[in-house]
Amino acid sequence: MSTIAFTLMFAVWLMFGILGKPIKEEFGLSDTELSWIAAVAVLNGSLWRLPAGMLADRVGGRVVMTAMLAVTAVPAFLVSRAESYGMLLVLAFLVGFAGNSFSVGIAWNAAWAPRERQGLALGVFGAGNVGASVTKFIGPPIIAGTAGTTVVLGLQGGWRLIPVVYAVLLLVMAVLVWVLTPAHDHKPGSSKTLGEMLRPLNQVRVWRFSLYYVAVFGAYVALSAWLPLYYMDNFGVSLATAGLLTAIFIFPASLLRPVGGWFSDRWGARRAMYGTFFVMLVTTGILMMPNGRIVIDHADGTQTEHLAYAMHVVPFTALLFLLGCAMGVGKAAVYKHIPEYFPGNVGPVGGLVGMLGGLGGFFLPPMFAYTKAWSGFPTSTFFVLFLLTAVCLLWMHLTIVQMLHEQSPELAEKLEAPDRHTPDHSDPTTPSTDRLEEARA
Repeated sequence: MSTIAFTLMFAVWLMFGILGKPIKEEFGLSDTELSWIAAVAVLNGSLWRLPAGMLADRVGGRVVMTAMLAVTAVPAFLVSRAESYGMLLVLAFLVGFAGNSFSVGIAWNAAWAPRERQGLALGVFGAGNVGASVTKFIGPPIIAGTAGTTVVLGLQGGWRLIPVVYAVLLLVMAVLVWVLTPAHDHKPGSSKTLGEMLRPLNQVRVWRFSLYYVAVFGAYVALSAWLPLYYMDNFGVSLATAGLLTAIFIFPASLLRPVGGWFSDRWGARRAMYGTFFVMLVTTGILMMPNGRIVIDHADGTQTEHLAYAMHVVPFTALLFLLGCAMGVGKAAVYKHIPEYFPGNVGPVGGLVGMLGGLGGFFLPPMFAYTKAWSGFPTSTFFVLFLLTAVCLLWMHLTIVQMLHEQSPELAEKLEAPDRHTPDHSDPTTPSTDRLEEARA
């Protein structure tokens, strides 16, 4: 039930990705103005992830998830009544609250799942990211079939009908979650003070995990909203086709999350992260190459062209598919780290990692727009992602090298061994030496 609810909330959170084109045409917006509509939704869907995760640990995920579903239905409906760009920005920001459901679900599921299965359990829940593709499928046919008409109760058709449909579904889902999930909920943070819940956040490790999540999740969110417009502008496809092609990226980036969790349970999260970052570097490195050719001016005044290069839609989509596969595995691998290192504080730590990862989804779309305007190359989008991935991989590798130098030689092949010099303050009953012996075993 939590996965279904999260799928719906994620669809609502990112609905402006497919609604952007008709909104842009109706209100006469520039690419930069349009990018801010999606960006403010992502912003509000990230700001409250830390307190939402902490609240779920304290009062139970069932209560918090139900309340979020009901509350989000109000601004979702009001989007259909927007009459100005400023009003759209405000309502997009409020609708973005749906994105905070992620940290609620992470805390809720971690409280119920045994430690040895948490990677898979959190991966299954996180597969709700596939909600980003829901609007890509249902949006274009609804928009095309109802444009310029008035449906029941005086509601306008076209893009304005989509948020009304979502508002109804959110209310129905709130009732189902409340009725069908266990009334008795686990509350691992109910007896902890605020200081105890926040104490793990002073560790550099938490902030490093957060940067990883910016690369595998923030970039995923940004691309999910950015790609429909990218396809239409650079390959001349229709809105419906752009939505379907974007879904080819979204599906593996979401549905492979359980696979990433299972892989991390069995072979370790850091091995999964190495594979993720390597594939992301290769794919973004190719995608960032601009179309063009080398022109040589000869002494006799003639010109010749050499090494012409152009990325066509099929190889572009294939590379995006591989990029999505890597992100799907990487998202689960990042969250496998959290219950391992912070078993008693999954809510606040997971909330902070999710918050910063989501904020990456807020900053990246405007960065895509501004780098495109500055460079003139649409492919600068992927140059931004290439640099981000390179920084993450370098920081992770240097950390592991340092850890292996500090640990005894027999741990040289065990990438998952925790740092013996950095105790896990989130669970004082589990000393670092015990965890080191567990890693050796």
